Amino acid sequence: MAGKNLYMRFSCSTGDAMGMNMVSKGVQNVLDFLQNDFPDMEIISISGNFCSDKKPAAVNWIMGRGKSVVCEAVIKEEVVKKVLKTTVPALVELNMLKNLTGSAVAGALGGFNAHASNIVTAVFIATGQDPAQNVESSHSITMMEAVNDGKDLHISVTMPSIEVGTVGGGTQLASQAACLNLLGVKGTSLGTPGDNSRLLSTIVAGSVLAGELSLMSALAAGQLVKSHMKYNRSSKAMSKVMFVAA
Repeated sequence: MAGKNLYMRFSCSTGDAMGMNMVSKGVQNVLDFLQNDFPDMEIISISGNFCSDKKPAAVNWIMGRGKSVVCEAVIKEEVVKKVLKTTVPALVELNMLKNLTGSAVAGALGGFNAHASNIVTAVFIATGQDPAQNVESSHSITMMEAVNDGKDLHISVTMPSIEVGTVGGGTQLASQAACLNLLGVKGTSLGTPGDNSRLLSTIVAGSVLAGELSLMSALAAGQLVKSHMKYNRSSKAMSKVMFVAA
């Protein structure tokens, strides 16, 4: 309630669809039904932003929206040293000072991570999701701690509002459908309704975890700028390239 205004938040099961259109249709019918019982009720809009769709909001962080996923892994000490070129204590300290404390200093809302949105957006575009819903779907907190007598690294990402579907919308496009097929989640689940979309949400979270581990390791090892200069720059001196008009 806010004065004379009532903001309602509907909770629905939408199977393997992301479900926004399904929910909108259902809510419209509910509003029509309520209008009969309360003829003096004035419907301002089917959406009052309490959803909260395509916008960062504490309500989605706390109550969830779409799928809520926790993904975790234990990375052995030798892998951290040989592959990631850093140490477990360095990663734990960096995560605390960057992802947790640094984000708190910035007043972050759901952004207690290194670059979750990079991964979420890439997977969303590849699998036919709504790229704009990257906003709330990228809500994530990355946690790291030393385990097994301080030798190994435990890393986790908690993502409370991943909005994905495996039917409808962009999932029907050829390239996106091919990606969903590759992941084994295309279409409606033949078992329990929603299994395919739930599996896709865990794939998103797993991908984010891998991305967090990669970037945080590069930062801890001081390799981020060097890597960009080596792999993300053209080897050609563009100022010396001659362009000929057709």
